[in-house]
Amino acid sequence: MKKLILILIFTATCIFTHAQSCEEYLQLVKSKSQGTTYTSSNSTAISKVTFYNVTLENEPLNFAIVCFKGKRATDSLLEYIYKVEPDTESIYASNYKDSAGKAFWKYIQPFNASLDCAPNINSK
Repeated sequence: MKKLILILIFTATCIFTHAQSCEEYLQLVKSKSQGTTYTSSNSTAISKVTFYNVTLENEPLNFAIVCFKGKRATDSLLEYIYKVEPDTESIYASNYKDSAGKAFWKYIQPFNASLDCAPNINSK
């Protein structure tokens, strides 16, 4: 099992070697799929989360792009991409209405190092 996980991580890394920045990762994933968006109007931190199922080089991959709100209304939105497990979307969708922040921390944030395109932040 450990060997399989390492192979999958290596494969995902190889697929993205042509992308040089996190912005390029975001654009690549967005260009390959329309995604499913979950908005969080009641959340103080999360504006929306969009999940993408993308096949690259015959490899099915799953991503979550999280759009965080700025501290002030005039701040721009901050967008980060996470490579997630196939079931992350369904689990997040079942829990985000109660608290988008808690659902984010529990189901998406653990993947923050998957592409090294998300901040390594700690909960309170």
